[in-house]
Amino acid sequence: MCDVITIGSATMDVFVESDDANIVSVYTKNKKSEFMSYPYGAKVEITDFASKVGGGGVNTAVNFANLGYKTSAIFKIGDDIYSKGILESFKDKNVDLSNIIQDKKVSTGFSIILVSFQGDRTVLAHRGANAQIKKSDINFDAIKKAKLLYIAPMNGDSTKVLDDIANFASDNNVYVCFNAGSTSIKKGFNYLKKILDNANIVVMNKEEASLATQIQVRPDTRDEKYSDCLIHPDIKEMFKKLKVRDYQIIVITDGGRGAYAYDGHKFYFCPVFEGPVVSTLGAGDAFASTFCAALDRNKLNIGKALMYASVNSAGVVSEFGATQGLLTFEQIEEKLKSKPDYKFKTER
Repeated sequence: MCDVITIGSATMDVFVESDDANIVSVYTKNKKSEFMSYPYGAKVEITDFASKVGGGGVNTAVNFANLGYKTSAIFKIGDDIYSKGILESFKDKNVDLSNIIQDKKVSTGFSIILVSFQGDRTVLAHRGANAQIKKSDINFDAIKKAKLLYIAPMNGDSTKVLDDIANFASDNNVYVCFNAGSTSIKKGFNYLKKILDNANIVVMNKEEASLATQIQVRPDTRDEKYSDCLIHPDIKEMFKKLKVRDYQIIVITDGGRGAYAYDGHKFYFCPVFEGPVVSTLGAGDAFASTFCAALDRNKLNIGKALMYASVNSAGVVSEFGATQGLLTFEQIEEKLKSKPDYKFKTER
């Protein structure tokens, strides 16, 4: 019996960094977009290169295990050089792999991550087996025996199982954390609501929340009554639309600005825990899974859980690789002790 079962993707990630990369900003009246560019037709020199294992199913399973939870992972891989690398990476991780799916007919997920000098990244992703998880692949009995089902972002046909597994977990009193991905969100709010109905915790970034709710965060709010608000009124409206059940906690991350949460009574804001940024890949997985675990550790203290999540994601972005830099609870608490002024804030 496991404390946590994660379901999501598993990929071999190849990180590529080049000093010749440019960041191009494009502005419209209501939006700013940034693009990574390289000289067209040129041979671009690679400054740094590394191969790491990643994917939401892998990253979160490793994090839960590192935080001391008995963890099992559900993900789908092929039988190729990349699958061998993924399985090899788990040899020193305390994660049960009895529920993974291996299919010789499909290729293992593979990603090329183009890292900018700012530490952010653009991902070229081949979904492969990650997009082909079927209901018949899943060990529902294992889910039934777990305390928490963590659903990482899923892609392609794999999203068809989301409603079934969320329903099953809820019906069997298994706590559900749903980290919504863009593939699910693009199916529309009516589709998404079926999964939200069964989720105790929902986590997404601001761009995903905007896409899901069709609410845009205005660049400025001219009404003076909002001038002293801790959280933008448009983000509050997102929370209210996403929260479809009384027992839910909704979390929206906002990159370098920090993260917000809403429990139906109070809004919470937690700033970023400052530190060096090498690569942001895996930060979202570390944040969301740590938030779930820290809620359990801190007896549902939402503000503290946001702080723990921010510290752990700061550890991940300080190193190359989506599971490098992950901290234990004790290490997180030591870092918080070292910065007593680091606090969360609330407002109604």
